[in-house]
Amino acid sequence: MTDAPAPLADPHLVYDPVAGDGPKDVVILGSTGSIGTQAIDLVLRNPDRFRVTALSANGGRVALLAEQAHRLRVRTVAVAREDVVPELREALSARYGAGEPLPEILAGHDAATQAAASDCHTVLNGITGSIGLAPTLAALEAGRTLALANKESLIVGGPLVKALAKPGQIIPVDSEHAALFQALAAGTRADVRKLVVTASGGPFRGRTRQELAAVTVEDALAHPTWAMGPVITINSATLVNKGLEVIEAHLLYDIPFDRIEVVVHPQSYVHSMVEFTDGSTLAQATPPDMRGPIAIGLGWPERVPDAAPVFDWSKASTWEFFPLDDEAFPAVNLARHVGGLAGTAPAVFNAANEECVEAFRTGALPFLGIIDTVTRVVEEHGTPAAGTSLTVPDVLEAETWARARARELTARTASAEARA
Repeated sequence: MTDAPAPLADPHLVYDPVAGDGPKDVVILGSTGSIGTQAIDLVLRNPDRFRVTALSANGGRVALLAEQAHRLRVRTVAVAREDVVPELREALSARYGAGEPLPEILAGHDAATQAAASDCHTVLNGITGSIGLAPTLAALEAGRTLALANKESLIVGGPLVKALAKPGQIIPVDSEHAALFQALAAGTRADVRKLVVTASGGPFRGRTRQELAAVTVEDALAHPTWAMGPVITINSATLVNKGLEVIEAHLLYDIPFDRIEVVVHPQSYVHSMVEFTDGSTLAQATPPDMRGPIAIGLGWPERVPDAAPVFDWSKASTWEFFPLDDEAFPAVNLARHVGGLAGTAPAVFNAANEECVEAFRTGALPFLGIIDTVTRVVEEHGTPAAGTSLTVPDVLEAETWARARARELTARTASAEARA
């Protein structure tokens, strides 16, 4: 009998690539997004603990990126869009004093990957989408601690990530997985009966499938408890985000899919729970705020004082839990199916969803068409060949096919609706 594979994320193991005194050097990928801006707030409030050495962003918010670079005095700024480099250089020059050296600028599709491999202690990957895979692999290969908020890179490249990651090298930053990570510290792996991942239910909790037919983009973006980017917010409305988190929990903690449960918790106070074999359930709870999970990712095994708000226990409150409506929100079961197929199936699922979310945002696809189209693309992809080893080209090829097929199906849907 062989030992079970070790989990990727284990709170009992600490990976410290460059232990020493003084602040941890941190690279922040996706610095102008929701995770990145909150991480920078945390760093600026804790200069004795963290020092940012490099930032990366897509390039859509050049003024903010330049402001961040100046405030943090980083060595390197990476931007994916080469066309904004002149604007970025000008914005940096306007903020730095005469004679002050400007930070190094990296530009192009691999700029974030270069930043991820740069000299530091921890890389926070806050990029949205599967484009975060290459930086994730680069950070692991370079021996950095990886604070992982980019779930898609783990979803699409699970075997690649598992092949590179050393014990304790990955610290999850999703609120749900940071919660599981902390609760798992209370027992051994053999003590775990199941993981319970909570979902707010999004803006459409309680609605039937029929009632979801006519919802708008504005409706989908009106999340009741979390302030996030548009793609993640729409993924929360469809519950695709929760499906991705189920796959992520399976990969991070090596718990079978039939022992990972999803429950709806509208208040978003309990971020997830671990049920142990003795009947005990440990829940991790804070008011909904991502700075707590970010602080776990950057600071573990130490905790960062006052990283996030706390509850006022002198005030009465009600915490509710409901079963998931799989008929109205089939994304979680589809994700379980995809996760069980493994291989390139998760990459197909994720890529098709990204295309369908964009089509919904532009009015080319109705809300229910997102999951319906993703389901069809997954079915057409079929079952990956068993026993094959996944490679980066495999992932890229599968994603390219899935995106093209999703666009074809979306165009047909739009054409049919135009004729109706």
